[in-house]
Amino acid sequence: MDSDEHGSRLAAERQRLLGFGLGTAHPLGGAAWLDDAGNPDLERPVQTWITARMVHVYGLGLLLGREDCRPVAEAALAGLTGPLHDGERGGWFAAVLADGSPEPPAEKSCYAHAFVVLAASTATLAALDGGRALLEQATRVLEDRFWDDEAGLCRDSWDRGWSVADGYRGINANMHAVEAMLSAVDAGADPVWRQRALRICRFVERQARGNHWRIPEHYDASWVALPDYHRENPRDPFKPFGATVGHGFEWARLMLHLEAALGTQAPDWLAPAAVSLFDRAATDGWAVDGEPGFVYTTDWAGVPVVRERMHWVAAEAVAAAAVLHRRTGKERYARLYRTWWEYVDTALVDRDAGSWHHELDVHNQPAATVWPGKPDLYHAVQATLVPRLPLAPMPAAAVRAGSTG
Repeated sequence: MDSDEHGSRLAAERQRLLGFGLGTAHPLGGAAWLDDAGNPDLERPVQTWITARMVHVYGLGLLLGREDCRPVAEAALAGLTGPLHDGERGGWFAAVLADGSPEPPAEKSCYAHAFVVLAASTATLAALDGGRALLEQATRVLEDRFWDDEAGLCRDSWDRGWSVADGYRGINANMHAVEAMLSAVDAGADPVWRQRALRICRFVERQARGNHWRIPEHYDASWVALPDYHRENPRDPFKPFGATVGHGFEWARLMLHLEAALGTQAPDWLAPAAVSLFDRAATDGWAVDGEPGFVYTTDWAGVPVVRERMHWVAAEAVAAAAVLHRRTGKERYARLYRTWWEYVDTALVDRDAGSWHHELDVHNQPAATVWPGKPDLYHAVQATLVPRLPLAPMPAAAVRAGSTG
């Protein structure tokens, strides 16, 4: 993975991906959901999570020297400072409709806010106008509204007026909060965010270790696990039933980023936890039904539940294998990396219409049961960068410092 030839292939794929989303700007401001051909689907609401991811992606592109990424990043950023922001009550709506009104129920979600922090971090490092102010504003909201210092975790969502917190607690939002916290510190935010990220990771490590390294994703307000949550709706795109294979990989990578960021202050459990999470995800997820690819979810015994192949799972798998190889030097991670990139290259990369197929069926044919279209580029672009970057700082800061992937 460290060869010049492979680096050139990753760079070429990244350029192709960035080209796919150049038309993502939505007339309202923000980034549109992209269809299979990369055209904005204007019938869908403008999503804060997609908009923030596109600020991040095209901010990375700008840092890598592509000036055509600047207007894309600026247009997406304008969505976060404009229609997606609740100027009356603070924070960001999950989405807005075609008339600019918030999509009901107009909730404020940690998942979306975590991506706003990530977007603001990258915008700051890319010197986009308004990036620094957005970072200060977004971290303040994350701290005041979502961070629960007693639990050492983030709450999941509030109503529009910040008066009622949802009783649900979730690991997905906390996972992206960890990424956002580490990125924010790299962009100049208070280093206390790294310690908060560590507290979140410690909770996840304990939960996973007690559950054969399958991560319980869903909890009640007291942080008691809900193992049957969404059993009747296993294909939910954000809160599926059971263990989510891709999150095992993603948490493994984030724990190694955190370990590197903490340096000599890092606890000794982070790397072993990353290895165990990675191994469980690989064992449960890869080609377990006789076909190549990663299943989406399993039950608590590791039996596949949703067998469709999501592009983001493969993206996180190759990224995790790369960082584990960099951290340990063990050849087995390099072998898995090569195997999985071959799968990405042959099954997921769409050389006709562009980007990657976001979902494949059990026979690795394009499908749309969970993810219609090709909404954004976040996972795929990062999969072309992370394998060639240091473990710390996070990608935007690493690229700004001169690492090019």
